[in-house]
Amino acid sequence: MNFFIGCAVWSYKGWVGKFYPQGTRSTDFLHLYSRRFTAVEGNTTFYAVPNQKTVERWVEQTPPEFKFCLKLLRFITHNGLLKPYIDDALKFAEIMRPLGTRLAPMFAQLPPSYAPTSIEDLTTFIAAWQQTQIPLAIEVRHRDWFKQPHANNLTNLLQNFGVGKVILDSRPIYIGEDDPQLGSERRKPQLPVEFNVTAPFTLIRFISHPNLPMNQPFLEEWVTHIQQWLQAGKQIYFFVHCPQEENSPMTVRHFYNLLEQSGIGVSPLPWNLLNNSPKQLIW
Repeated sequence: MNFFIGCAVWSYKGWVGKFYPQGTRSTDFLHLYSRRFTAVEGNTTFYAVPNQKTVERWVEQTPPEFKFCLKLLRFITHNGLLKPYIDDALKFAEIMRPLGTRLAPMFAQLPPSYAPTSIEDLTTFIAAWQQTQIPLAIEVRHRDWFKQPHANNLTNLLQNFGVGKVILDSRPIYIGEDDPQLGSERRKPQLPVEFNVTAPFTLIRFISHPNLPMNQPFLEEWVTHIQQWLQAGKQIYFFVHCPQEENSPMTVRHFYNLLEQSGIGVSPLPWNLLNNSPKQLIW
């Protein structure tokens, strides 16, 4: 399997009755999620470190082939420079190591305040992370990272260490006259999309519009890139977000169907393998 797909979270009560059967308890969310999709972004670790029992429970509730792409703590990534928090990052990696085969690339989401002037700090952090032997991806949000020469400098840095580049695509939510983020606590950044891969893998964060047809041209573009990258032997993690999160599972399924219809050799998702009845899986 070189292609994994899912949402940003698994614990969303608004999915009960649609993505999860009516009456599903929150303690069963992860178990059911992992029987429908193959990966989760795991935003929960951005806010707090799970204890050992929680990590063990994640292992118990998911199949061995399921993947967690966990976000590094905001305490590490959103307090200025990264170097003072290297030890915290390494400890975090060790806490998550018991996930075993389920542990996919982790990623550091850097805030808009983290500018290219900090590239030496980023280099030091990435070099120190190598001792974990856990794949890492970096997401940048300062706009100067997308301008030259900083864009090339970042690409070269990531390529030299085999670190992935998180590709954030928020275009769908900025094309219409309506604003789908009106009820959102945090607005997603509007940044250029760079279709380049710097490691044997890549993480894609697709910010979808609640109105499914608005996403279609962008999803079709992603089909083309994913086909090329899979043919090149790259491993791809594709995560769907939405300002109205109840729509995310449907967008995931729609995009997966587009990939299948295009003849791309992606592995069947669990819902196909289990032949879920309408009572078990509602769309």
